Amino acid sequence: VQLQASGGGLVQAGGSLRLSCAASGRTLSSYTMGWFRQTPGKEREFVASINWSGLSTYHADSVKGRFTISRDNAKNTVYLQMNSLKPEDTAVYYCAAGPQYESSWSAAARRYAYWGQGTQVTVSS
Repeated sequence: VQLQASGGGLVQAGGSLRLSCAASGRTLSSYTMGWFRQTPGKEREFVASINWSGLSTYHADSVKGRFTISRDNAKNTVYLQMNSLKPEDTAVYYCAAGPQYESSWSAAARRYAYWGQGTQVTVSS
């Protein structure tokens, strides 16, 4: 599975961005999908996850109420809607594909076998 993340950019605090993760080579419809982020010198941080059907989602406490993960299996794409952005949200955001046909989400990076190249999100104060 090849994943391509897009939609990052520079935005002022309080603004919004929508990240997209598109796949080629294989359908994403059976995979748990996740978004992670990383800043220089820090470990990769879990942001949000969605199970294969879209019925189970989870967001990290740091983004809960501001970010929303969703998926459109017909378009083979996963999204991360980011609202009320803060400077501390600045990071490279990665999408990842994990276990197949599981009923729940997963926050464990080690369970994701496929990773996209990342897209930079910069939030200015």
